Amino acid sequence: MDASSDRVAIVTGASAGIGLYTTLGLARAGIRVVMVGRHPARTEAAREFVSERAPGAELDIALANLSSLDEVRALAADILAKQGRIDVLVNNAGMISRRYAVSADGYEMTVAVNHLAPFLLTCLLLDRLKASAQGRRASRIVTVASQAHRGARLDVATITHPANWTPLSAYGRSKLANILFTRVLAQRLDPATVTATCLHPGVIATDIGDRAGAIAGFGWRFAKLFLPGPEKGSQTSVFLATVADPTPFHGAYVIDKRIVEPDPAARDDRLVEALWEESAHLVGLPSSA
Repeated sequence: MDASSDRVAIVTGASAGIGLYTTLGLARAGIRVVMVGRHPARTEAAREFVSERAPGAELDIALANLSSLDEVRALAADILAKQGRIDVLVNNAGMISRRYAVSADGYEMTVAVNHLAPFLLTCLLLDRLKASAQGRRASRIVTVASQAHRGARLDVATITHPANWTPLSAYGRSKLANILFTRVLAQRLDPATVTATCLHPGVIATDIGDRAGAIAGFGWRFAKLFLPGPEKGSQTSVFLATVADPTPFHGAYVIDKRIVEPDPAARDDRLVEALWEESAHLVGLPSSA
């Protein structure tokens, strides 16, 4: 494990679940972590949780509601102002919406939080990630996707206002978008400088499925009794953030630390480029960013 006290990682959704234990794993590896959360009290409690279990850990807090692109921009500006380097970005935050809702920017909520927010944050932090690469040690972008992408279909023209919306179909589309984003990002990056990887954390007992609708949500709450906890779910994220040589995983979809082929829709080169173009348009970036 490549542990060095001068390294800095950003982890979104760090106040609970997989993000919390990803923070703990990185802190134990000697990496300073910026814990991104939405709620001040919960995020502070999460920092105390990690501090108790990783004595001496260097932990900072950054607050943002990722459903607002303005708050994502403010988050990036805050991180860039306070962190001279960024070695790892873990796009972990995600959600399932119980009911159809739109973000502050008027976009369907699930895709706004799960795809557009990490897309914008990554693009805004990318130059700092590139500048932080040292010698043979590339910076890393790690995005938490899901096996829920399998069978999902994504129409770029209606990504922000999809027809026939359900909680699970919206979640599946957003996770497909995560994998497509990782693929196109990898094509645009030199893996000797920055690597981009996405992963399925496993079927883990977190609260994310509680909002999957009345029947699915009830089933999820029952299933959680038998599932491994978020510490197990964080293991692949921590592995990809700390493995000595991340280049074999560049552009890959990873399950249990192994490269796995995603759904054919996630390997559609035309969809990859179309999603990048539309996402850049939606968040107000040039398509070449």
